[in-house]
Amino acid sequence: MSTLPLDPLPQEERPLPEVANADLGEVLDAIATPLWITDAHDRWCFHNRACVALLGGDRLASSDQRQGVEILPSGIGQPVLAAGQRALASGDEQTAVVEIANAAGGCRRLLATVKRFGAADSEPQLMVSLQDMTPLHEVEQTLRRQSERERLLGAIAQHLLRSLNSEDLLQTTVNEVRRFLGIDRVLFYSFDPDYNGVVAESASSTMANAVTAQTDLNFIPADLMRYRQGEMEVIDDMASASLPPDYLAKFAQAQVNACLVMPIVQGDALYGLVCALNSDPRPWAAWEIETLREVATQVGGAIKQARLYNQVQRLNTDLEQQVAQRTEELQTALEFEATLKRITDRVRDSLDVNQIMLTAVKELTEALEVKGSNTSLYDLEQGTSTIYYEYNSSSPSYQGRVAQMEAFPEVYHQLLDGQYFQFCSVEPNPVRGYVAMLACPVVDDRGVLGDLWLINDRDYGFNDIEIRLVQQVANQCAIAIRQARLYQAAQSQVAELERLNTLKDDFLSTVSHELRTPVTSMRVALQLLGVTLNQEFDLTADLQKPKAERTRIGRYYSILQEECEREISLINDLLDLQRLDVGNHPIQPEPILLEPWLAGWIDSFVTRAKSRNQTLRLVATSTLPVLYSDLASLERVLAELLNNACKYTPPGESITLEVLPNPAAPSEQVCIALTNSGVTIPAEEMTRIFDKFYRVPSADPWKQGGTGLGLALVKKLVAHLGGDIAVTSDPGQTCFTITLPTQPALTR
Repeated sequence: MSTLPLDPLPQEERPLPEVANADLGEVLDAIATPLWITDAHDRWCFHNRACVALLGGDRLASSDQRQGVEILPSGIGQPVLAAGQRALASGDEQTAVVEIANAAGGCRRLLATVKRFGAADSEPQLMVSLQDMTPLHEVEQTLRRQSERERLLGAIAQHLLRSLNSEDLLQTTVNEVRRFLGIDRVLFYSFDPDYNGVVAESASSTMANAVTAQTDLNFIPADLMRYRQGEMEVIDDMASASLPPDYLAKFAQAQVNACLVMPIVQGDALYGLVCALNSDPRPWAAWEIETLREVATQVGGAIKQARLYNQVQRLNTDLEQQVAQRTEELQTALEFEATLKRITDRVRDSLDVNQIMLTAVKELTEALEVKGSNTSLYDLEQGTSTIYYEYNSSSPSYQGRVAQMEAFPEVYHQLLDGQYFQFCSVEPNPVRGYVAMLACPVVDDRGVLGDLWLINDRDYGFNDIEIRLVQQVANQCAIAIRQARLYQAAQSQVAELERLNTLKDDFLSTVSHELRTPVTSMRVALQLLGVTLNQEFDLTADLQKPKAERTRIGRYYSILQEECEREISLINDLLDLQRLDVGNHPIQPEPILLEPWLAGWIDSFVTRAKSRNQTLRLVATSTLPVLYSDLASLERVLAELLNNACKYTPPGESITLEVLPNPAAPSEQVCIALTNSGVTIPAEEMTRIFDKFYRVPSADPWKQGGTGLGLALVKKLVAHLGGDIAVTSDPGQTCFTITLPTQPALTR
């Protein structure tokens, strides 16, 4: 609070106060605060110098017997009079707030204090003093405006925290701004292409039905440029504004006489305008403009954030749709893959082309949920296409229909080129009506085998993933058709080979049996001839001589005997091989103690090896397991191998027969290894040594010849005993290894 300025009038120019106590008058006159004294009837009795400065000398020139309501300015007399009456009635001090205009046209706020005084036996008087409350009032108003401003910005910020919806934010903003400024209307005009025009508005009841001036206002480029640069529009009174006539007409139509337009700008983007409108002219204070600018800045950031949020939401929605679409596509792909796997499994597990093709068209029709499908096979020589396989859910059957390719060149030219296509019928089919069709060729590496057709409703279009499935199914159908044809050809070849093999076996069996009788007779006759020649020419002594010293009878007899035995051996080998091939070779297992049996059995071969300057050695241990096997077959195998070893081993080399338990299974298997040195089988001959009638070229140093059936018979016999035979040949030696189970009779 402050004191009011004193009137500079000299003491002699003022009317003298009429107070009971002159000293009191002098004291009151020295006080800088305006004050005066009235009686109980509001008649002025005294006023000090400060009143003159406040009220003016002309008002106080004739104040005698005048009441205060007549002296004091309008707006002060009545409140002071009322406060005085309350003070007289209660005896307590009373106050009243009054306002008075100053010389600058402003308004000063004063606090009038009225106090009763005087003796109890005398008439009561009232002392009235005035204190200047203007600075305090201005501070209070400033604080209140700041508080309202903070509340306004806080309300907008709080709403922004709760929601990113720009429409709700703008509506809240215009409501709060109108309440803060205390005006008739606030609106937000948007320049967004999607929401152009007034998108949020708040109006008082007196202007609720008024037409908004900015609603249909067409901004010229100059206006937009100014707003985009952040310039605002401040009009206190439309009557004094320099605006185009059409603008003024629109404002008049909207009952607007004062406006404050604040642009909302973020970067180079003009989001919109916050328009504060009032029906009466009013001055726009600087703090109001600044507050609206802050609101525009905050709203601009919020709109930008909301747009970014909406953009993110749209992106998320698009992403969710893409994920859902991709998930659906993956699910469809998985279902199609399962369908293709079932068809592929059927192709792999079956050679029945009819079963495969029926499965393919059925699975394809159900997977794609079409009305039907069929498969045709081509006869390119005849130029025809015949439907062999078909599956329909509702369409009529076309199975067995034969189409001439030349009658539909536009269709079969593409199919014969390996191209698929789909189309819709322009004219209704007499049986199917309007349909959509997809045709895919059935092609392999040798050419087109046929086609695969799918039929569905007329408006249906086959997408890429469905077309890929149809192509893959067509490929599987091509594999099935080609596989079935190859199988049929192979079966025909197998049947022919079996027939030829049977003829061969029958021929060999017949020839062997037919030859055995005359060859046996020849052996008996040869033996009788030998007895006769021995009696007459001492043939036995002649045969013991070297071949060069023998007589002609001895040489001829020796040749006859060797060739006869060779033919008998050949016939016996052929018969044994035939029995092994047809499974008619009996096995009579018995326990065999290998070490003692081999020690006695090998003596004849030892003698033979010595006669050829060869060394034959047996290596066996007494810890060998008992072997349960067919002794005759085992003896035949070892005899053939030892005969070959003696036949092909050069003089001075060694032959070793080694028998030992199999290290991998000592009690279950035995290994018999026959190794001869000085002999090497070429690598290119290793795969053929067990073939029938095959002999390694230039490997017989003794020139004894042979039939080429020995090793073939050995392999058959070893397999018949449940064993296995292998051969290795290093430079300087060859080894045959036989692995036999100890109890083949129990496992067979």
